[in-house]
Amino acid sequence: MTGVPGLAAVLCVAVGGAVGAVLRHLASRPPLGPVRGVLLVNVVGAAALGVLVGLSGVLAPWLFLLLGTGLCGALTTWSTLAVHTWQLGRRSPGRAAAYLGLTLALGVLAALLARAVTAALLGG
Repeated sequence: MTGVPGLAAVLCVAVGGAVGAVLRHLASRPPLGPVRGVLLVNVVGAAALGVLVGLSGVLAPWLFLLLGTGLCGALTTWSTLAVHTWQLGRRSPGRAAAYLGLTLALGVLAALLARAVTAALLGG
């Protein structure tokens, strides 16, 4: 991201990423468990990123790196979603397809809705 010196940018992403990874780990523990926990963090992360994109015109570049690239990037996870879908598919292909479809649909909807609400609140 422009306007943020190299080392500062790396540190913003690293700190945000550390927090996001810990939050994802905590969400994957009981009572939610790994499948529901990852679904939750992927949808929440998509909504959070939608808000951040909506705020991109007023958000400091370093804050976008910290919260968007770092926190949301580490909180959400494509690789874990892929593994969970594969594991579910070995037992129940229909359940795996539903999990993948629900995650994608809710994530896109959450991001679009959060972006729209943020734009409306900012008057744009």
